[in-house]
Amino acid sequence: MKTSRRQYDEEFKRMAVELSLAKDSLKTTAEELGITPQILTRWRRERLSTQKANASGRVGSSQEQQEILRLKKELKQAELERDIPKKGGQHLLQERRDIFQFMKAHQAVFPVETMCKVLNVSRSGYYYWLAQRPTKRASENQTITRLISSLFTASKGRYGSPKITRDLKAQGVNVSRPRVARLMKQANLKSVVQKKYVVTTTDSRHDYPVAENHLNRQFNPLKPSQAWVSDLTYIRTGEGWLYLTIVMDLYDRRIIGWSLSASMKAAETTVPAWQMAIKNRPIEGKLIFHSDRGVQYACHAFTSLLKKYPMVLQSMSGKGNCWDNAVAESFFKTLKSEMVYQQVFQSRSVAKQAIFEYIEIWYNRQRRHSALGYLSPFDYYSGQCQQVA
Repeated sequence: MKTSRRQYDEEFKRMAVELSLAKDSLKTTAEELGITPQILTRWRRERLSTQKANASGRVGSSQEQQEILRLKKELKQAELERDIPKKGGQHLLQERRDIFQFMKAHQAVFPVETMCKVLNVSRSGYYYWLAQRPTKRASENQTITRLISSLFTASKGRYGSPKITRDLKAQGVNVSRPRVARLMKQANLKSVVQKKYVVTTTDSRHDYPVAENHLNRQFNPLKPSQAWVSDLTYIRTGEGWLYLTIVMDLYDRRIIGWSLSASMKAAETTVPAWQMAIKNRPIEGKLIFHSDRGVQYACHAFTSLLKKYPMVLQSMSGKGNCWDNAVAESFFKTLKSEMVYQQVFQSRSVAKQAIFEYIEIWYNRQRRHSALGYLSPFDYYSGQCQQVA
Protein backbone atom coordinates (compact mmCIF):
# COMPACT_ATOMS: atom_id res chain seq x y z
CA MET A 1 0.00 0.00 0.00
CA LYS A 2 1.45 3.39 -1.00
CA THR A 3 2.09 5.72 1.93
CA SER A 4 1.22 9.39 1.43
CA ARG A 5 3.94 11.94 2.10
CA ARG A 6 3.36 13.92 5.28
CA GLN A 7 2.80 17.65 4.86
CA TYR A 8 4.02 20.19 7.43
CA ASP A 9 2.62 23.68 7.74
CA GLU A 10 4.77 26.74 8.44
CA GLU A 11 3.78 26.88 12.11
CA PHE A 12 4.98 23.31 12.65
CA LYS A 13 8.26 24.05 10.95
CA ARG A 14 8.75 27.17 13.07
CA MET A 15 8.06 25.36 16.32
CA ALA A 16 10.30 22.46 15.33
CA VAL A 17 13.20 24.82 14.59
CA GLU A 18 12.72 26.73 17.85
CA LEU A 19 12.59 23.45 19.81
CA SER A 20 15.82 22.22 18.22
CA LEU A 21 17.51 25.49 19.10
CA ALA A 22 16.26 25.35 22.69
CA LYS A 23 17.43 21.76 23.12
CA ASP A 24 20.67 22.60 21.32
CA SER A 25 20.46 19.18 19.65
CA LEU A 26 19.17 18.83 16.10
CA LYS A 27 19.38 15.03 16.01
CA THR A 28 17.47 14.49 19.27
CA THR A 29 14.70 16.91 18.24
CA ALA A 30 14.33 15.25 14.83
CA GLU A 31 13.99 11.80 16.42
CA GLU A 32 11.41 13.07 18.88
CA LEU A 33 9.34 14.68 16.08
CA GLY A 34 9.71 11.67 13.80
CA ILE A 35 11.48 13.50 11.01
CA THR A 36 14.92 13.13 9.54
CA PRO A 37 17.78 15.40 10.68
CA GLN A 38 18.21 16.48 7.04
CA ILE A 39 14.68 17.90 6.90
CA LEU A 40 15.12 19.77 10.19
CA THR A 41 18.47 21.12 8.97
CA ARG A 42 16.78 22.46 5.84
CA TRP A 43 14.03 24.12 7.89
CA ARG A 44 16.63 25.80 10.14
CA ARG A 45 18.55 27.04 7.11
CA GLU A 46 15.39 28.40 5.49
CA ARG A 47 14.34 30.16 8.70
CA LEU A 48 17.78 31.71 9.16
CA SER A 49 17.71 32.95 5.58
CA THR A 50 14.28 34.47 6.11
CA GLN A 51 15.38 36.22 9.32
CA LYS A 52 18.40 37.74 7.58
CA ALA A 53 16.28 38.94 4.71
CA ASN A 54 13.72 40.52 7.05
CA ALA A 55 16.44 42.15 9.13
CA SER A 56 18.03 43.74 6.06
CA GLY A 57 14.66 44.98 4.81
CA ARG A 58 14.99 43.28 1.45
CA VAL A 59 11.95 41.00 1.81
CA GLY A 60 8.76 42.73 0.81
CA SER A 61 10.51 46.06 0.41
CA SER A 62 9.26 48.55 -2.08
CA GLN A 63 11.23 49.78 -5.05
CA GLU A 64 12.07 52.99 -3.17
CA GLN A 65 13.41 51.03 -0.18
CA GLN A 66 15.58 48.93 -2.47
CA GLU A 67 16.96 52.10 -4.04
CA ILE A 68 17.75 53.53 -0.59
CA LEU A 69 19.61 50.34 0.37
CA ARG A 70 21.59 50.48 -2.88
CA LEU A 71 22.58 54.09 -2.26
CA LYS A 72 23.59 53.30 1.32
CA LYS A 73 25.80 50.49 0.08
CA GLU A 74 27.46 52.76 -2.47
CA LEU A 75 27.98 55.42 0.19
CA LYS A 76 29.59 52.90 2.52
CA GLN A 77 31.89 51.76 -0.27
CA ALA A 78 32.86 55.36 -1.05
CA GLU A 79 33.63 56.00 2.62
CA LEU A 80 35.88 52.93 2.74
CA GLU A 81 37.72 54.01 -0.40
CA ARG A 82 38.15 57.46 1.16
CA ASP A 83 39.43 56.19 4.52
CA ILE A 84 41.92 53.63 3.19
CA PRO A 85 44.24 56.25 1.63
CA LYS A 86 44.09 58.26 4.87
CA LYS A 87 45.52 55.37 6.85
CA GLY A 88 47.66 53.84 4.13
CA GLY A 89 48.63 56.82 2.01
CA GLN A 90 52.30 56.42 2.92
CA HIS A 91 52.17 52.90 1.44
CA LEU A 92 50.83 53.91 -1.99
CA LEU A 93 54.32 54.48 -3.40
CA GLN A 94 55.99 51.70 -1.41
CA GLU A 95 56.91 48.18 -2.43
CA ARG A 96 54.16 45.55 -2.57
CA ARG A 97 55.48 43.97 0.63
CA ASP A 98 54.86 47.21 2.53
CA ILE A 99 51.38 47.49 1.03
CA PHE A 100 50.57 43.89 1.97
CA GLN A 101 51.80 44.47 5.52
CA PHE A 102 49.44 47.44 5.80
CA MET A 103 46.55 45.34 4.47
CA LYS A 104 47.27 42.56 6.94
CA ALA A 105 47.27 45.01 9.84
CA HIS A 106 43.90 46.50 8.72
CA GLN A 107 41.97 43.40 7.67
CA ALA A 108 39.57 43.87 10.56
CA VAL A 109 38.87 47.48 9.50
CA PHE A 110 38.58 47.33 5.70
CA PRO A 111 37.50 44.56 3.29
CA VAL A 112 40.45 42.98 1.49
CA GLU A 113 38.83 43.43 -1.92
CA THR A 114 38.36 47.16 -1.36
CA MET A 115 41.93 47.64 -0.11
CA CYS A 116 43.27 45.80 -3.17
CA LYS A 117 41.26 48.11 -5.44
CA VAL A 118 42.33 51.32 -3.72
CA LEU A 119 45.99 50.33 -3.25
CA ASN A 120 46.19 48.91 -6.79
CA VAL A 121 47.33 45.37 -5.97
CA SER A 122 45.84 42.01 -6.85
CA ARG A 123 43.88 39.98 -4.34
CA SER A 124 45.58 36.75 -5.46
CA GLY A 125 48.97 38.37 -4.96
CA TYR A 126 48.02 39.42 -1.45
CA TYR A 127 46.81 35.95 -0.45
CA TYR A 128 49.92 34.39 -2.00
CA TRP A 129 52.11 36.73 0.07
CA LEU A 130 50.02 35.97 3.16
CA ALA A 131 50.57 32.21 2.75
CA GLN A 132 54.33 32.54 2.37
CA ARG A 133 56.66 31.85 5.27
CA PRO A 134 58.64 34.90 6.40
CA THR A 135 62.19 34.99 5.08
CA LYS A 136 65.17 34.61 7.37
CA ARG A 137 65.85 38.34 7.04
CA ALA A 138 62.25 39.20 7.92
CA SER A 139 62.36 36.94 10.98
CA GLU A 140 65.63 38.56 12.10
CA ASN A 141 64.10 42.02 11.65
CA GLN A 142 61.13 41.05 13.82
CA THR A 143 63.44 39.81 16.58
CA ILE A 144 65.68 42.88 16.38
CA THR A 145 62.67 45.21 16.35
CA ARG A 146 61.42 43.67 19.59
CA LEU A 147 64.85 44.23 21.18
CA ILE A 148 64.95 47.79 19.85
CA SER A 149 61.51 48.50 21.30
CA SER A 150 62.60 47.16 24.69
CA LEU A 151 65.77 49.27 24.74
CA PHE A 152 63.87 52.33 23.51
CA THR A 153 61.36 51.94 26.33
CA ALA A 154 64.14 51.43 28.89
CA SER A 155 65.71 54.72 27.79
CA LYS A 156 62.30 56.44 28.12
CA GLY A 157 62.46 57.38 24.47
CA ARG A 158 65.79 59.21 24.87
CA TYR A 159 67.93 57.00 22.62
CA GLY A 160 68.20 57.30 18.86
CA SER A 161 69.66 54.73 16.47
CA PRO A 162 73.39 55.28 17.33
CA LYS A 163 72.99 54.47 21.02
CA ILE A 164 70.39 51.75 20.43
CA THR A 165 72.94 50.15 18.07
CA ARG A 166 75.58 50.24 20.80
CA ASP A 167 73.19 48.65 23.27
CA LEU A 168 72.38 45.88 20.80
CA LYS A 169 76.05 45.16 20.17
CA ALA A 170 76.65 45.07 23.92
CA GLN A 171 74.05 42.27 24.00
CA GLY A 172 75.86 40.39 21.24
CA VAL A 173 73.57 41.49 18.39
CA ASN A 174 75.76 42.51 15.45
CA VAL A 175 73.70 45.03 13.50
CA SER A 176 74.47 48.21 11.58
CA ARG A 177 73.23 51.64 12.60
CA PRO A 178 71.38 52.26 9.28
CA ARG A 179 69.48 49.02 9.76
CA VAL A 180 68.52 50.00 13.29
CA ALA A 181 67.42 53.43 12.05
CA ARG A 182 65.29 51.82 9.33
CA LEU A 183 63.63 49.39 11.77
CA MET A 184 62.98 52.20 14.26
CA LYS A 185 61.32 54.25 11.52
CA GLN A 186 59.13 51.30 10.53
CA ALA A 187 58.15 50.78 14.18
CA ASN A 188 57.50 54.54 14.56
CA LEU A 189 60.07 54.84 17.36
CA LYS A 190 61.39 58.39 17.44
CA SER A 191 63.83 59.60 20.04
CA VAL A 192 63.10 62.70 22.07
CA VAL A 193 63.32 65.72 19.80
CA GLN A 194 65.80 68.11 21.30
CA LYS A 195 64.49 71.62 21.56
CA LYS A 196 66.84 74.49 21.02
CA TYR A 197 68.49 75.12 24.38
CA VAL A 198 68.76 78.74 25.43
CA VAL A 199 71.80 79.37 27.60
CA THR A 200 70.79 81.05 30.82
CA THR A 201 72.09 84.54 31.38
CA THR A 202 74.78 84.55 34.03
CA ASP A 203 74.53 87.23 36.68
CA SER A 204 78.06 88.63 36.38
CA ARG A 205 77.09 92.13 37.45
CA HIS A 206 79.11 92.15 40.67
CA ASP A 207 82.27 93.66 42.08
CA TYR A 208 83.96 90.41 43.10
CA PRO A 209 87.30 89.46 41.54
CA VAL A 210 87.10 87.26 38.42
CA ALA A 211 89.54 84.37 37.93
CA GLU A 212 91.46 83.79 34.70
CA ASN A 213 90.45 81.11 32.22
CA HIS A 214 93.00 78.42 33.14
CA LEU A 215 90.97 75.59 31.60
CA ASN A 216 91.13 77.18 28.14
CA ARG A 217 88.67 74.65 26.68
CA GLN A 218 90.86 71.66 27.49
CA PHE A 219 87.92 69.33 28.05
CA ASN A 220 89.71 65.96 27.99
CA PRO A 221 91.97 65.48 31.03
CA LEU A 222 93.99 62.28 31.31
CA LYS A 223 93.13 61.48 34.92
CA PRO A 224 90.25 61.92 37.36
CA SER A 225 90.10 65.13 39.43
CA GLN A 226 92.31 67.14 37.09
CA ALA A 227 89.51 69.36 35.78
CA TRP A 228 86.03 69.91 37.15
CA VAL A 229 83.40 72.17 35.60
CA SER A 230 80.33 73.64 37.25
CA ASP A 231 77.22 75.56 36.24
CA LEU A 232 73.75 76.51 37.43
CA THR A 233 70.39 76.41 35.68
CA TYR A 234 66.73 76.86 36.59
CA ILE A 235 63.73 74.55 36.23
CA ARG A 236 60.10 75.65 36.29
CA THR A 237 57.67 73.99 38.72
CA GLY A 238 54.11 74.65 39.86
CA GLU A 239 55.53 76.11 43.09
CA GLY A 240 58.10 78.38 41.44
CA TRP A 241 61.66 78.08 40.16
CA LEU A 242 63.99 75.30 41.24
CA TYR A 243 67.72 75.92 40.81
CA LEU A 244 70.08 73.07 39.91
CA THR A 245 73.83 73.40 40.41
CA ILE A 246 76.16 70.65 39.16
CA VAL A 247 79.84 69.78 39.39
CA MET A 248 81.18 67.47 36.66
CA ASP A 249 84.54 65.71 36.40
CA LEU A 250 85.60 66.13 32.77
CA TYR A 251 87.57 62.87 32.90
CA ASP A 252 84.49 60.62 32.82
CA ARG A 253 81.71 63.23 32.52
CA ARG A 254 80.21 62.06 35.80
CA ILE A 255 78.14 64.50 37.85
CA ILE A 256 80.04 64.15 41.11
CA GLY A 257 78.23 66.93 42.98
CA TRP A 258 74.89 68.66 42.65
CA SER A 259 72.36 70.66 44.65
CA LEU A 260 68.76 71.80 44.32
CA SER A 261 67.43 74.94 45.92
CA ALA A 262 64.61 77.45 45.83
CA SER A 263 67.03 80.39 45.97
CA MET A 264 70.21 81.36 44.12
CA LYS A 265 72.33 82.05 47.20
CA ALA A 266 75.78 80.47 47.16
CA ALA A 267 75.08 78.78 50.48
CA GLU A 268 72.29 76.79 48.80
CA THR A 269 73.75 76.33 45.30
CA THR A 270 77.50 76.22 44.69
CA VAL A 271 78.59 75.46 48.27
CA PRO A 272 76.58 72.23 48.78
CA ALA A 273 77.34 71.07 45.22
CA TRP A 274 81.08 71.48 45.93
CA GLN A 275 80.80 69.71 49.27
CA MET A 276 79.12 66.72 47.63
CA ALA A 277 81.78 66.64 44.91
CA ILE A 278 84.75 66.40 47.27
CA LYS A 279 83.01 63.62 49.20
CA ASN A 280 82.34 61.61 46.06
CA ARG A 281 85.76 62.15 44.49
CA PRO A 282 88.70 63.19 46.70
CA ILE A 283 91.26 65.64 45.31
CA GLU A 284 94.69 64.01 45.06
CA GLY A 285 96.64 66.53 42.98
CA LYS A 286 96.33 69.81 41.14
CA LEU A 287 92.72 70.52 40.16
CA ILE A 288 91.28 73.19 37.87
CA PHE A 289 87.78 74.16 38.96
CA HIS A 290 86.08 75.99 36.07
CA SER A 291 82.78 77.88 35.95
CA ASP A 292 81.22 80.98 34.46
CA ARG A 293 81.53 84.43 36.09
CA GLY A 294 78.31 84.12 38.08
CA VAL A 295 78.13 85.76 41.47
CA GLN A 296 77.64 82.36 43.11
CA TYR A 297 81.19 81.39 42.06
CA ALA A 298 82.86 84.76 42.64
CA CYS A 299 81.42 85.64 46.06
CA HIS A 300 83.42 85.32 49.30
CA ALA A 301 81.26 82.47 50.59
CA PHE A 302 82.45 80.24 47.75
CA THR A 303 85.98 81.50 47.04
CA SER A 304 86.89 81.24 50.71
CA LEU A 305 85.78 77.61 50.59
CA LEU A 306 88.05 76.89 47.62
CA LYS A 307 91.01 78.53 49.35
CA LYS A 308 90.90 75.75 51.95
CA TYR A 309 92.22 73.47 49.19
CA PRO A 310 95.60 74.87 48.05
CA MET A 311 95.76 72.41 45.14
CA VAL A 312 92.60 73.90 43.58
CA LEU A 313 93.01 76.55 40.89
CA GLN A 314 89.84 78.47 40.19
CA SER A 315 89.06 79.21 36.55
CA MET A 316 86.30 81.25 34.90
CA SER A 317 84.99 81.65 31.36
CA GLY A 318 85.58 84.73 29.27
CA LYS A 319 82.95 87.44 29.47
CA GLY A 320 79.80 86.41 27.60
CA ASN A 321 81.47 83.31 26.15
CA CYS A 322 79.43 80.21 26.95
CA TRP A 323 81.71 77.98 24.83
CA ASP A 324 84.38 78.17 27.53
CA ASN A 325 82.06 76.04 29.67
CA ALA A 326 80.52 74.07 26.82
CA VAL A 327 80.51 70.64 28.50
CA ALA A 328 78.49 71.82 31.50
CA GLU A 329 76.11 73.69 29.17
CA SER A 330 75.79 70.50 27.09
CA PHE A 331 74.72 68.57 30.18
CA PHE A 332 71.92 71.03 30.87
CA LYS A 333 70.79 70.83 27.24
CA THR A 334 70.64 67.03 27.52
CA LEU A 335 68.86 67.13 30.88
CA LYS A 336 66.19 69.52 29.66
CA SER A 337 65.67 67.82 26.29
CA GLU A 338 65.47 64.29 27.68
CA MET A 339 63.61 64.94 30.91
CA VAL A 340 62.53 68.47 31.85
CA TYR A 341 60.80 69.41 28.58
CA GLN A 342 58.93 66.07 28.53
CA GLN A 343 56.77 66.74 31.58
CA VAL A 344 55.25 69.37 33.84
CA PHE A 345 56.36 69.45 37.48
CA GLN A 346 53.48 70.33 39.77
CA SER A 347 55.76 70.83 42.76
CA ARG A 348 59.42 71.18 43.66
CA SER A 349 59.40 67.82 45.44
CA VAL A 350 58.26 66.04 42.27
CA ALA A 351 60.97 67.80 40.25
CA LYS A 352 63.64 66.90 42.82
CA GLN A 353 62.73 63.22 42.65
CA ALA A 354 62.83 63.23 38.85
CA ILE A 355 66.21 65.02 38.77
CA PHE A 356 67.67 62.66 41.36
CA GLU A 357 66.66 59.65 39.25
CA TYR A 358 67.96 61.24 36.07
CA ILE A 359 71.40 62.13 37.44
CA GLU A 360 72.18 59.26 39.78
CA ILE A 361 70.60 56.38 37.87
CA TRP A 362 70.30 57.35 34.23
CA TYR A 363 73.03 59.87 33.42
CA ASN A 364 75.86 58.64 35.64
CA ARG A 365 75.31 54.89 35.39
CA GLN A 366 73.40 54.07 32.20
CA ARG A 367 73.44 56.79 29.56
CA ARG A 368 75.97 56.25 26.79
CA HIS A 369 78.22 59.24 26.02
CA SER A 370 79.75 59.70 22.60
CA ALA A 371 82.76 61.47 24.19
CA LEU A 372 83.45 58.28 26.19
CA GLY A 373 83.30 55.89 23.27
CA TYR A 374 79.60 55.34 23.94
CA LEU A 375 80.19 54.11 27.48
CA SER A 376 78.41 55.40 30.55
CA PRO A 377 80.50 57.42 33.06
CA PHE A 378 80.30 54.48 35.47
CA ASP A 379 81.49 51.92 32.90
CA TYR A 380 84.20 54.23 31.56
CA TYR A 381 85.63 54.95 35.02
CA SER A 382 85.45 51.27 36.02
CA GLY A 383 87.14 50.17 32.81
CA GLN A 384 89.96 52.69 33.14
CA CYS A 385 90.56 51.65 36.76
CA GLN A 386 90.83 48.00 35.70
CA GLN A 387 93.39 48.88 33.02
CA VAL A 388 95.50 50.77 35.54
CA ALA A 389 95.32 47.83 37.98
